[in-house]
Amino acid sequence: MDTYTISFFGHRVINRSIDVTERLENIIENFVKNKEYVEFLVGRDGDFDILVSSVICRVTKKYNYGNTAHVLVLPYMRAEYRDNEESFLRYYDEVEICEKSCKAHYKSAIQIRNRDMVDRSELVVCYVENQQGGAYTTMQYALKQCKKVINIADEIYDKLI
Repeated sequence: MDTYTISFFGHRVINRSIDVTERLENIIENFVKNKEYVEFLVGRDGDFDILVSSVICRVTKKYNYGNTAHVLVLPYMRAEYRDNEESFLRYYDEVEICEKSCKAHYKSAIQIRNRDMVDRSELVVCYVENQQGGAYTTMQYALKQCKKVINIADEIYDKLI
């Protein structure tokens, strides 16, 4: 089976959530309809991550193709997951703990996990408005790795002009 992997990164706080949600729906719907199998790699560290997971659930339920995997990738074991594993597994198709980042210092673990997700992906979808922070650093890493990158923030800004 031909698997197409997409990872998602964005700022913790999103001010234009309606625009972001609309663009995410278009992107996710396109890949669900046109790829044999799509693996969505997501985090759980802020507004963007929550929006992405919500849209993935909505679109995959709408089309019910059975050709997707909604994978939460944690940088290390978190008490929230450990104490609520059943609930997480009802929401996500899979939950992974990144092997590379779980051995690192917790302050660097998220960035290590992000790079690992980028390395696994054909496409990186991000929401980056600021030229600083973890999402920006991850986007720059993806570009250096010659990954295809869609920055939704740029597209929304262009639409407003």
